Amino acid sequence: MAKFFCDFRLLLFVAAVVFIYIQMRLFATQSQYADRLAASIQAENHCTSQMQSLIDQISLQQGRIVSLQEERKRRDQECGQMKSLVQDLERKEVRRLIDKVQVPVAAVVIMACNRADYLERTINSVLKYQRAISSRFPLFVSQDGSNSNVKNKALSYDELSYMQHLDFESVQTERPGELIAYYKISRHYKWALGQLFYKHNFSRVIILEDDMEIAPDFFDYFEAMATLLDKDKSIMAVSSWNDNGQKQFVHDPYELYRSDFFPGLGWMLARSTWDELSPKWPKAYP
Repeated sequence: MAKFFCDFRLLLFVAAVVFIYIQMRLFATQSQYADRLAASIQAENHCTSQMQSLIDQISLQQGRIVSLQEERKRRDQECGQMKSLVQDLERKEVRRLIDKVQVPVAAVVIMACNRADYLERTINSVLKYQRAISSRFPLFVSQDGSNSNVKNKALSYDELSYMQHLDFESVQTERPGELIAYYKISRHYKWALGQLFYKHNFSRVIILEDDMEIAPDFFDYFEAMATLLDKDKSIMAVSSWNDNGQKQFVHDPYELYRSDFFPGLGWMLARSTWDELSPKWPKAYP
């Protein structure tokens, strides 16, 4: 009986040891499984986080793409508007160039002979108001004779064109006691006007003496009068000179006078009138 009880206790001990071993193995296995499960969950969470980050980046890039597309549309619209504006400005600039460069209002010629100091004063007076509108009023100096001082003075200005009339033909006066100078002046005027109208092809010419100084509104006046000169064929010439054109005598600066007396001294002539006058231009006292 005692032996049987001893064997039973041994058996229980062995069973307890086996049970404890099995529990330990189960615990170890569960621990490994739990560690693997935790690692898997962590990896899954990391993967989910990366995927969410990638989705966020894709969404952000899509937003940028949409924004860039909208920006491109806006830029295209701005470019279209800018192109239209440039084309409009180009058309206006072409019209301005046609009006102001290709079609001058009138050539301006200063008639000179042998007074270099007078010529310099007149040129400076003209350039003071002509430089900004030189394409509409090209400036010329026409010299009668070969006075070197006058020629050098005229050639010292880059803003003008120089012409020289050399007349070696002898002069026969029609009446005794007449001055030859009047015949020389007549020839010079005819030659200079012929050069400007026919060689340089101007439609109008403004003639100035070499001892004149112009007013600030000189060119505005002749530009306004050019249309009137073209339309009214009964007008022979337009003059800027008025013997009474002084401040104390002028009550209306916009008033014009039509006269049958030719004042000269700063006057504009049209080519159509010169076509008529040139064949019968007088030998003296033009």
